[in-house]
Amino acid sequence: MPLLIDGYNLLHVTGFGGGGGPNSFQRSREALLSFLANSIPDEERSLTTIVFDAAEAPPGLPRTLTYQGIIVRYAAEYADADALIEELILAETAPRSLLVVSSDHRIQRAARRRRASHIDSDRWYGEIWQRRQEAENQPGTLVPDKPVRSLTEAEIAYWVDKFSEGMAAEATDSVEPTKPRTREVETDLTNPFPPGYGEDLLRDGEQ
Repeated sequence: MPLLIDGYNLLHVTGFGGGGGPNSFQRSREALLSFLANSIPDEERSLTTIVFDAAEAPPGLPRTLTYQGIIVRYAAEYADADALIEELILAETAPRSLLVVSSDHRIQRAARRRRASHIDSDRWYGEIWQRRQEAENQPGTLVPDKPVRSLTEAEIAYWVDKFSEGMAAEATDSVEPTKPRTREVETDLTNPFPPGYGEDLLRDGEQ
């Protein structure tokens, strides 16, 4: 099923949304993307798009790139991320198979107009986390609690490292060849967020 995620809306409910320090927001976004890449099945990542606002973004930031197979879009030429998400919903050729993740009523209305499914960000995040716990909670394995508040810089670094380790373990255990991508993107970067990007947006959202 194609998955379309409202990036900052999800970031606000995950607990990854800023913990202080000069690089906290960058680390928060890395933690979110690492969590998604480690939680969404391999075969579904190429069908997943996450959209972020691009206000005040550094010059030359790619509009489209990938992170562990997940397509990351920036609303560089739009009034806001909502406008780009609405356009992507409208352009979807099979909208009834699309799931939109956002608590924003404007985006949910756009999904309903195309008869696409939608789910609040906090509910979807909770469901994803529960599946992670069920998969990881083997005898003798400690699964940390779900973040439910803004994390400190040290805690964000912990989650980035934890999810990155999970990705490395999956890559080591996998014996299947890499599947070809089904959609074109402009570039593929390990860290799609330059330092300081989007900090003003998250601060505004927390007020």
